[in-house]
Amino acid sequence: MTFGDVDLTRVKARDMVRHGIGYVPEGRRVFPGLPVETNLLLGAYAKPWDAKTRGVLGEVYELFPVLGEMRDRLAGALSGGQQQMLAIGRALMSQPQLLLLDEPSMGLSPKLVETILGVLQRLKGQGLSMLLVEQNAKLTFEATSTCLVMEHGEVAMSGPSAELTHDARVRQIYLGL
Repeated sequence: MTFGDVDLTRVKARDMVRHGIGYVPEGRRVFPGLPVETNLLLGAYAKPWDAKTRGVLGEVYELFPVLGEMRDRLAGALSGGQQQMLAIGRALMSQPQLLLLDEPSMGLSPKLVETILGVLQRLKGQGLSMLLVEQNAKLTFEATSTCLVMEHGEVAMSGPSAELTHDARVRQIYLGL
């Protein structure tokens, strides 16, 4: 598996960020005993603290205004949706070329899923490449341009998301219809 000209099988997980890969883990994995802003700044640990990195912090607060309002609050005191926003913001702080997201809608209310979808669509529109692992088919098809549909651990279908949205086989795989 390669990213650009880098063989990722030879890269330690902790070094992926240095190769331009940001990661939003399943279950958020924020640092609950640290404030929101410290959590975000930890996402930029591999970057110099300069005007560009400070600008990225501002962009994260623009994407997720609630985080700016709660910058001094402990991450463990945030709701699940706010923690998901924090996890995405933290990954964006590394200024990734590729953003990996593992189940970003897991456990969120429909309203928060829509908020996350809006952010992902905005990031897509800005040209950020994303690899999204998600069971919420609606979010997946709306947030991506290309999709792989998995069934029992195997790729069952692939193609443009807009086409797969209306494919009867997708409904059969996801809904058993």
